[in-house]
Amino acid sequence: MRRLSIQLKVTLWFTLLMVLLVSIVLVFLFSLGAQSALEGTKSQMMDMVAVAWHEIDSDDGVIEIDDDLEYFKDGIYLSVYDGGGVPLYGAVPRDFDNSAVFAPNDLRTLPSGGKSWYVYDEQKQVDGYGTVWIRSVAEADQIDSTISTLFRFALVILPFFVLFAAVGGYLITRRAFRPVRRIIQTAKEIGEGDDLSRRIALGEGRDEIYTLAAEFDRMFARLEKAFETEKQFTSDASHELRTPTTVIISQCEYAIENAQTLDEAKEALAAVLNQAEKMAALISQLLMLARADKGHEKLHFETVNLSDLASMVAEQQQENAEKRGIRIETNIQPDIEMLGDETMLMRIWINLIENGIKYGRENGWLNVQLAQKDGTIQGCVQDNGIGIAPENLERVWERFWQADPARSASGAGLGLSMVKWIVEAHGGEIYVESTLGQGTAFTFSFPCP
Repeated sequence: MRRLSIQLKVTLWFTLLMVLLVSIVLVFLFSLGAQSALEGTKSQMMDMVAVAWHEIDSDDGVIEIDDDLEYFKDGIYLSVYDGGGVPLYGAVPRDFDNSAVFAPNDLRTLPSGGKSWYVYDEQKQVDGYGTVWIRSVAEADQIDSTISTLFRFALVILPFFVLFAAVGGYLITRRAFRPVRRIIQTAKEIGEGDDLSRRIALGEGRDEIYTLAAEFDRMFARLEKAFETEKQFTSDASHELRTPTTVIISQCEYAIENAQTLDEAKEALAAVLNQAEKMAALISQLLMLARADKGHEKLHFETVNLSDLASMVAEQQQENAEKRGIRIETNIQPDIEMLGDETMLMRIWINLIENGIKYGRENGWLNVQLAQKDGTIQGCVQDNGIGIAPENLERVWERFWQADPARSASGAGLGLSMVKWIVEAHGGEIYVESTLGQGTAFTFSFPCP
């Protein structure tokens, strides 16, 4: 049974259920039919007796019975007797013992001649004559034979009904399971061909199968997006690592083959060191994001003074900002504390401020804000730089995406992805507002402890 398909199991159970129901109905109908036939026969016997009384009379002590009185009708025999049991009119079945004792107004079953008989007797006083008995007799076996015939007929047609139920159940389940087969086929094709763009696409429906298909399609869409993201991530990472690797190799070759003085060798080594540091930073970011994606990046929560972190990072980045003539302004409410990972929270400020300096306007400004209000801790880093086009606002969180590729030398485009993950890992939210050519503001918030 366990090896059978669900469709076949449903078909078998449907067939069994239908056969069981039909059997119950047939037994009920036969029982009801037998009872009805018996009651009908008994009622007809009593009616014949009642009619016969209207056909009996007497004249000067002589009994008169109408010649039109039927003594056999529909398998029922009618006979008339005097008070002593002497037959006066009618007939009885050949196998019936007519010497049976009379029992007034009593419908009985009597054996006689190897058969069973229904017998009904009724007594009446006829004026001018005396006591008269009227008896009706019917063969009980005849009724039983009719019922048996019907039962045998039912047994004959039952196999055909079983076949009909089985075929009907199979066709119904086959139609009902058609979407399931489509789901299986699509999943099989995706698994064999690695084509995640395929969809089941059953269309609109309200039952569980249509819901399942819709969930599968959404899952395939998520898998396709994740797969494409992973491919893009791998491609971008390879590209970002290829550039510093090429520089390192070329500088090493130059130092070995062409450096004539110590200063030239030191210059080549400085370039190698710079690119190696970039590679190390990129690899560190990639590892952190990979661990974050798998849920393996552990945060070490402690009480952190977020105000001190913001002030410290802003001060540290002052030198970089001055190289582009950017003025860093701070509006930081003191002594704002929260539970968090100090290193990770510092990365938020570092990445957002570095990003503002990189894409800020030369001789422009950068505003760093932190305040506690409305039950939340709110931070913001705003610049008056190049801005971001509206269609690209949500792309800023994508890994390796950069608003201005011309400025990519100073970064790989992973900083904002890391910031978003860190903020959300601390139960916060972050969003970006920007106007192309006017500047950008990154705002984040944390629930108050």
